Amino acid sequence: MNRRQLLQQSAALSVAAGFPAAALALPMLDPFAPSPGPWRTYEITTKIELVSAKGAAQAWIPIPAIAQPNWIRPGQSKWKTNASTVAIHRDPGWSAPMVYAQWAASSAIPSLEIVGRVATRDRAVDLKKPGSVADLSPADRARYTSPTTLIPTDGIVKSTADKITASTDSDLAKARAIYEWIVDNTFRNPKTPGCGLGNIQTMLVTGDLGGKCADINALYVGLARATGLPARDLYGIRVGPSDFGYKSLGANTPDVTHAQHCRAEVFLTGFGWVPVDPADVRKVVLEEPPGHLALDNALVTDARTTLFGAWESNWVAYNDGHDVRLPGSSHRELGFLMYPQAEAGGERLDCLAADDFRYTITAHEITG
Repeated sequence: MNRRQLLQQSAALSVAAGFPAAALALPMLDPFAPSPGPWRTYEITTKIELVSAKGAAQAWIPIPAIAQPNWIRPGQSKWKTNASTVAIHRDPGWSAPMVYAQWAASSAIPSLEIVGRVATRDRAVDLKKPGSVADLSPADRARYTSPTTLIPTDGIVKSTADKITASTDSDLAKARAIYEWIVDNTFRNPKTPGCGLGNIQTMLVTGDLGGKCADINALYVGLARATGLPARDLYGIRVGPSDFGYKSLGANTPDVTHAQHCRAEVFLTGFGWVPVDPADVRKVVLEEPPGHLALDNALVTDARTTLFGAWESNWVAYNDGHDVRLPGSSHRELGFLMYPQAEAGGERLDCLAADDFRYTITAHEITG
């Protein structure tokens, strides 16, 4: 049993005995400290069946495409299907890749299986000293500071960002101040469907700062962009368990159908793209055994320190797209593409409703 597991077990016993988990302040002998190391390769299989399809049908399945030489290398995707046509398409605005399949009305139950591989490794940015990292191009800087439909950068978003960063004196300090504010002021709402909507203006106007990763990390991206810091959401999925013992921060079975997770990055001159994930800090608070941990619990403070500047390799990114246009669809754009999407008879199916749209996603690490 490692130190983190011992702490979790002790916390559970403490709660059972009537003592608050926050009272535990045992030192951590195995700190949450991802660092670049060996590459790991995962095979991800997505299977879909449109069991209630009536009429012609089509589907759009996100595939890993974010490529960064220091932490992620997507491979090719292959498929088998009874679709009449199938190909890889990219959203024209953000180049978010997807497998796009079409079925005629006379088809049997539309089905599609996609198998892809991706290599990834732990990330950690040394924020104590800047390096000689290439700056963003003017086009990319404009792209990652621009508003989107769900992530405006004016109005209440701008005024909130200005208040949060009023006393900061550097871009790094701004980025960290926004991160700390979000950890302190948001909460993970287990009743939020899927990963949330990411409508940050509604969150701020209503004062309801609860949600899941697509809400909380989108709020980080919007506040950062509102201060002029390039930032982006990366939409993806967890593919393996945490190597540091966090039950809430990993996929603990090969079935990752419901393991979608988006993360965020902020670009800082001299450091490049810096990983940040305040949503996962709030996930640790809510879900890490024994649950409902205090912010000063050692498990939370460890995650809070680490997830500004580092993350584990047990997650892969699909894309960083917003306002995604699905080819062939007459329906409105998607705020983001992280779940399989489908339409039948001209109607968009609910990607979170298994009765309409059955799909499974499995992942396993390739060794040897």
